[in-house]
Amino acid sequence: MAYFVGKESIVRRIWGNGDVILLVFAGAAAEFALNKAVDWLYFTGRLPADPLKRLFSTVSYARQIVFATDDGAMHAIDKISAIHKGVEQQRGKSIPDWAYRDVLFMLIDYSIRSYELLERKLSLEEKEEVFNVFRRVGSRMEIGDLPADYQQWSLMRAAALHENLLNGDFTKDLYRQYRGHLGWLRYLVLKLAQALLVPAKVNELLDLGNSPFALIMLNLYKWSRVIRIKSLLKNAILPPAYKKEIIALDMYRG
Repeated sequence: MAYFVGKESIVRRIWGNGDVILLVFAGAAAEFALNKAVDWLYFTGRLPADPLKRLFSTVSYARQIVFATDDGAMHAIDKISAIHKGVEQQRGKSIPDWAYRDVLFMLIDYSIRSYELLERKLSLEEKEEVFNVFRRVGSRMEIGDLPADYQQWSLMRAAALHENLLNGDFTKDLYRQYRGHLGWLRYLVLKLAQALLVPAKVNELLDLGNSPFALIMLNLYKWSRVIRIKSLLKNAILPPAYKKEIIALDMYRG
């Protein structure tokens, strides 16, 4: 049986690690809030009604594709395309290609950044493997002007960060929603994680800063894995409504 991503791929190791996925989620939460196309996510009302669920569903779809067979991955990608086409028909206009690319670029970037923050540095070959997997997703979705290789992606990613992000009314509203859904302590943890993870431009726009508490939190979490109290720490910081879903991410290796 052919799989969309080979069983020995670094991409499976990244997306089979629940801790890494939580960081991908944190990075996406930051950048979705800044993206100039975030009004598309507000159009259906689903994002402001439950931003955590909406963002978690995006990450979950990506994870499903990574561990699927070729046919299963194609089906999942086509389903995502159909959902977006439906929204476009409702609104009477098309989502711009750059907005699709930005989401794809986020998944590539935060896959790499999250794994490196928690585990180890990736080789250039491994980064190219992450890029290639998500480029295949974008190609199936018929997203225009995709980069040809990892080096071109790096240049396009840097340009997109400076051209397509804005701290506006939607940004402020989303962060109010994050705080309301998470509570002040979990919201603080989210922002500390984002400060460690996101690109400099995202940090600047959100004014996340460079708090020493962020590094302390990261080291505490790594230490908790060594002495096997990670589950206790997760129970303290995860929203109760999503605890079972997120903890289950560690139980599936595909």
